[in-house]
Amino acid sequence: MSVNEADVQSALKNLIDPNTKKDFVSGKSVKNVKVSGSDVTLDILLGYPAKSVWAEIQTLVENHLKTTLPGVTSVKANVSSKVVPHAVQRGVKLVDGVKNIIAVASGKGGVGKSTTAVNLALALAAEGARVGIMDADIYGPSQPTMLGISGNPDSPDGKMMNPMTNHGLQVMSIGFLIDADTPMIWRGPMATQALDQLLRQTKWDNLDYLVVDLPPGTGDIQLSLAQTVPVTGSIIVTTPQDIALMDARKGLKMFEKVDVKIIGIVENMSTHICSNCGHEEHIFGAGGGEKMCADYSVEFLGGLPLDIRIREQSDSGTPTVVAAPDSNLTKVYKQIARRVAVKIADMAQDHSAVFPKIVVQNT
Repeated sequence: MSVNEADVQSALKNLIDPNTKKDFVSGKSVKNVKVSGSDVTLDILLGYPAKSVWAEIQTLVENHLKTTLPGVTSVKANVSSKVVPHAVQRGVKLVDGVKNIIAVASGKGGVGKSTTAVNLALALAAEGARVGIMDADIYGPSQPTMLGISGNPDSPDGKMMNPMTNHGLQVMSIGFLIDADTPMIWRGPMATQALDQLLRQTKWDNLDYLVVDLPPGTGDIQLSLAQTVPVTGSIIVTTPQDIALMDARKGLKMFEKVDVKIIGIVENMSTHICSNCGHEEHIFGAGGGEKMCADYSVEFLGGLPLDIRIREQSDSGTPTVVAAPDSNLTKVYKQIARRVAVKIADMAQDHSAVFPKIVVQNT
């Protein structure tokens, strides 16, 4: 029995991508199907970075086609990923060299927002994406320490700065431009202007994602940033504690007000794991993040334990995802990163780059 391209497409309509929960055809992942006798070749192009599961998806597709299409003896599926830009708030100017911006926010300080932001950025990079991180916490920049970067960025033309780099990330922070012991005694408008300059005067090099580590809270700076930074989607970091959740709700409401999409919520310090005996307990309460997600119809992206290794690794300048790439903690960060990337891939695309620039000339 001869097989044609339509048979292959039809068979893949019944195969679900475990990451997107959609079939590969409606997810527009199936490309270049070629059938030659009993041999089938095709490309699976994912809209999210997923290097660590490419082989798994390849096996899934090849086995499915072999078992569902009689007469097919050989299947070769080439799996790869391509990230495209997605829509942001209306009327906000895009940033050169950046496809998508992910804002990581928290209603209050001390919930592990910066640690989550840096490990999320590293997890996206580990999945094959080009990733940058901008430390938008003017008053307490922590990314230089967490990423083990010191020194100042260079500016060959005196106008634009090259980002600093380490662990495969492009990085910019006010911490690179000031003395570590100097407090930033700035009012809101000055801080907001400084951040706008950091964002737009950095030569970001073809980033799929720029993770912006926002300052904690929902004040003037956060509101200005949410209105001027072209954000594809935001992530709220909280702990299960009632007080943290109360403030996290305010953060969520702020993004809704300025028309920024909420990707989901990450619950940090969900449980405490004893470093001596491994006993796990909910010292800050249980289920708070999930309840908040249910209340606001947003996705619970995942929970991370209060684990001494996360703190030690971040303080040493080598965060968990690079310090312990095969650990269970890294596995959780990667699952969250993949879920974030999948949710962004599902959002409306930005087609502004497709339209030609119209130039009016006197002839």
